[in-house]
Amino acid sequence: MQLEQYENRAEAILFASGEPLPQKRLAAALGIEEDAAVSVLDSLAARYEKNGSAVELLRLDDCWQFCSRREYAPDIRGALELKRSVPLSQAALEVLAVIAYNQPVTRAFVEQVRGVDCSGVVATLCDKGLIEEGDRLDLPGRPIAYRTTPVFLRCFGFGSLEELPPVAGETGDGEKPADDTLEDQQSLFAEENGENEKYPEPAEEF
Repeated sequence: MQLEQYENRAEAILFASGEPLPQKRLAAALGIEEDAAVSVLDSLAARYEKNGSAVELLRLDDCWQFCSRREYAPDIRGALELKRSVPLSQAALEVLAVIAYNQPVTRAFVEQVRGVDCSGVVATLCDKGLIEEGDRLDLPGRPIAYRTTPVFLRCFGFGSLEELPPVAGETGDGEKPADDTLEDQQSLFAEENGENEKYPEPAEEF
């Protein structure tokens, strides 16, 4: 089977899905190895880029999804009568930063870092699809560990967690100075990504 045929099949699957689809599942559907599926998807993404399409194929860690390009968001909102999303609150960004840089982490860890109850913010971030429940840890009470999702990557414009901005004050060897603070890390996260949202954007402030 020719590469173009695999691309067309993958295109149909992703279009029908509408949600981020793991490349492992795509490979199984196409009947090829996962590495080969990645090559097919890379080629398909390049085709959309070359043609200057209003749609792009995003790689979100080990998932793939079609998404309209950012510059067409106003047109989409107007046609679908969608309201522009209000940016996340500072509290939400702080919780999101703690989870993104330390995942998987429990709610108790987030609350220990921030010094306040975070149950409401964590629940809302889960509702918005920016974080999700992972495995339960082998600790007393079997607490749930939270992690970010492909929606988080898409909304903040990352292809993978490796693209997260470096922690403020991080040295070349990966070590942080003793006086480095979490507030610096959260501030950098918010500053560098507050205006880097792809459509659709995180919903209302809370």
